[in-house]
Amino acid sequence: MTKSISLSEDVYTLLNGIRDKDETFSDVIKRLTGSKGRLMEIVDFYPELNEVSEYEQSVNELRKQIDEALST
Repeated sequence: MTKSISLSEDVYTLLNGIRDKDETFSDVIKRLTGSKGRLMEIVDFYPELNEVSEYEQSVNELRKQIDEALST
């Protein structure tokens, strides 16, 4: 069973940039989230994400850090 998701242009570009030639986007997400492939497990690494009100701000800060790391 497949599901459709929406990605912002910058996230699509980021995932596409780290995707191997024969790898699907699902494969990339599984690789990045670990062997269990559960994206929500990332929350365990960032306790500040436990509060929904802080989630958006935390995601934006992490995106900024990733963008800066990729641009160097």
